[in-house]
Amino acid sequence: MAKEFKLQDPGEGIHEAEILDVHVAEGDEIEEETVLLTIETDKAAVEVPSPFSGTVEQIHVDEGEVVKVGDVLITYQPAADEDEREREDKKKKHEEEEQKVEKEEAEAKRKERREVEEESEGEGPVPAAPATRRLARELEVDLQQVEGSGPGGRVLAEDVRAAAGEAAGAPEAERLAEERPGARELVRGAELLPLPDFTRWGEVERVPLRGVRRATAQHMAAAWSAIPHVTHFDVADITELETFRREHAAAVEREGGKLTLTVLFMKAAVGALKEFPRFNASLDVEAEEIILKSYYHIGMAVATERGLLVPVVREVDCKTVTELAVELKELGERARHGEVKREEMQGGTFTVTNPGPIGGTHFTPIINYPQVAILGLGQARLQPAIEGDLDDARVVPRLQLPIGLAFDHRVNDGAEAARFVNAVSDALSDPESLLLTT
Repeated sequence: MAKEFKLQDPGEGIHEAEILDVHVAEGDEIEEETVLLTIETDKAAVEVPSPFSGTVEQIHVDEGEVVKVGDVLITYQPAADEDEREREDKKKKHEEEEQKVEKEEAEAKRKERREVEEESEGEGPVPAAPATRRLARELEVDLQQVEGSGPGGRVLAEDVRAAAGEAAGAPEAERLAEERPGARELVRGAELLPLPDFTRWGEVERVPLRGVRRATAQHMAAAWSAIPHVTHFDVADITELETFRREHAAAVEREGGKLTLTVLFMKAAVGALKEFPRFNASLDVEAEEIILKSYYHIGMAVATERGLLVPVVREVDCKTVTELAVELKELGERARHGEVKREEMQGGTFTVTNPGPIGGTHFTPIINYPQVAILGLGQARLQPAIEGDLDDARVVPRLQLPIGLAFDHRVNDGAEAARFVNAVSDALSDPESLLLTT
């Protein structure tokens, strides 16, 4: 009997994936762990190994197609031993599920009994479903004070929401999020307005928002709407730093690395983060707490043909400039070739983005949520600078680099941002302090 292989839930809120490659054909005999497909979830390309042995009967997807969790990818005829093992696994799973259901039902009854007993200590039990009671607890609503609109005075979910001051029914963003996973980030904080018919004015082309570009759109919309951004601008004099970089570039290259400004700024940023720990943090809005992190995992924005990726370099404070130069080069190359794993883009505490080599002066980077700050570098330019004072001033050429620190104004203020940038600039003015080997 033919079996269906479906897209499994990869977790972490991912609901769909794009098919990048199909590695098998109809009629192929395959074994367990044979790579069936390469898919792209969120920002990472992942190989999907076969959990079965058997014959591929039909492939239901094509390259470039977007599939959702639960969609059938491949129909296959299991091998004889595979079929028997599957029956045994199914029987075992059924028994485990029965035990789980029995345990959950018993726990639900005990919980409801406790709730009724607690309410009986007041003005008497309030008729309401367990789900309504749970909603009341989440919204901090006293059921004793709610007038029920249901049969027999039963308190409904709508009554609890009204008592909490919420509109009955989900807002537009919530409704869209239920209908289309991922839509919440695209419409958070605003209604989704209809688009006009652009063909009225000329020819158009529709390009699917897929893969990295789609994930970036969702993540940036969520970050921009959830975080009150402020950007502090300054200019760093990196004349001595550039001399230092050129002097040591060849030695670093012999070790397999590339000594870029990003490497040096990443090292300098860690020193500033240690001095100002609220920039190496996250904000827990529900708990009203700032989470200060004692580790320094720095994200590095990398432009690729598929879109912007941000792989994370772990424990930057424990690595030398040379070690960072080697790791960043290798990580950047793998990112551009689509070989970075999903876990390598998680756990960052702060991000550095450097589009300066392409051009531009100041820009306003968007914070990589759930971080609270990001450092953006513009293009370094040789410019005239005035040294001395009013009585003895002279014009000298200096290499100036624009810096922009975007920060979450709920966690830090402008004064701290200015001091943070000053600390970064001061570290770079003495590049020998960054060290190459220790």
